[in-house]
Amino acid sequence: MPIRDDVLVVGGGLAATTAALAAAESGKKVRLVAHKKSTLRQASGLIDVLGYADGDGPHADPYAAMADLSEDHPYRILGEEAVREGLRIFDEAVGEMYAGGHTDTNALVPTYGGTVKPTARYPASVAPGLASIDEDTLFVGFEGTTDFAANVVAEHVANAGVPFETRGVTLPFPKRFRADARLTRFAKALDEDERVDRGVGVRRALADTVREHTSGEDRVGFPAMLGDVHGDEVREDLESRLGMSVFEVPTGPPSLLGLKLEDRLFDALDDAGVRIATGNPAVGYEADGDRIEAVYVDQKGSRVPYHAEQFVLATGGLVGKGIDSDREGVTEPLFDCHVPHAEDRYDWSEEAAFGDHAFARFGVVPDEEMRPTTASGEPQFENLRAAGGVVGGADVAREKSASGVSLATAAVAGGRAGEEA
Repeated sequence: MPIRDDVLVVGGGLAATTAALAAAESGKKVRLVAHKKSTLRQASGLIDVLGYADGDGPHADPYAAMADLSEDHPYRILGEEAVREGLRIFDEAVGEMYAGGHTDTNALVPTYGGTVKPTARYPASVAPGLASIDEDTLFVGFEGTTDFAANVVAEHVANAGVPFETRGVTLPFPKRFRADARLTRFAKALDEDERVDRGVGVRRALADTVREHTSGEDRVGFPAMLGDVHGDEVREDLESRLGMSVFEVPTGPPSLLGLKLEDRLFDALDDAGVRIATGNPAVGYEADGDRIEAVYVDQKGSRVPYHAEQFVLATGGLVGKGIDSDREGVTEPLFDCHVPHAEDRYDWSEEAAFGDHAFARFGVVPDEEMRPTTASGEPQFENLRAAGGVVGGADVAREKSASGVSLATAAVAGGRAGEEA
């Protein structure tokens, strides 16, 4: 019996999950096909809309700054309402797990590198540490972990001009782990309040250790490792024992905050009735004229067709291999969609490491319904739409706009696919 749905979404990250949720709101049968593990687990867990535009920023109001973007930017093509619709879908999916939905203004969040990042949505566990809150802050890191140098974080945050005093200390964690232990192991110990010396729980032991190094601060920030399943309970326990606010600082990959977000979004897909197929790559397609009939998925060497009425391509950009490049040029490997680029590959980048690189904006060119277009500007396929990093026109790393672009493009692509299926 052939596999058939109304909408098929190819991809597994923020754009793919959002597009699937948007399509499912139409009541249609939706399936998500993902090859690799989601890139969400490599991300900070923060949801950026727009922090910088045309080299200026950070911007307090991301919507006001959109007028400064180029006309081929996805925000300019889709408009402000698409961004708001993407955020609505996200907010409904994550519920109280995230904060920031009460305002259009960016929050300023300290990160593990000590930067203060403008972001639109952030985990509730991060909220007490916002740089706009005038409370003296102690940052705590742990011996044996290399991803979070507390004194460096404190120094960099202070240099950003925050209105409070900062200090950093590096302490031994109350329980010893292998030298290569990841933050997820620390989180598990706190989740289960594992026993340490003399039968004391690790939460109490941690609070006792930190308390010896406080000096009148109002709050304390830890790398994002304060529990996984029982994170709220861990923070409340530490706050009660320390007598101050406790918050998490987003870390680099593998990111516990990113893993939690991935779990929540996939739970939302289950709740919405979206079918999920993971672990096998999409390797080709079948078309009849200007309409795609099926996408082929490699399953143990066999090409299995997944049929649908509408398709959404959300496979990522250059990092996620949704866009590929070599000495011959730049391509979109699944549907061979048009990706504009200079013929001379030396024109793809600038000499300055943080310059305005052309490669950062590589991707398919969508119409207003997010259908990838040909070199002449016509939709390549009537029933194919694109979302997320595979869409070109935005330097999302420089702008701090990756999540917002994913949400906006996915809301339109998934919503239109659901309507047309």
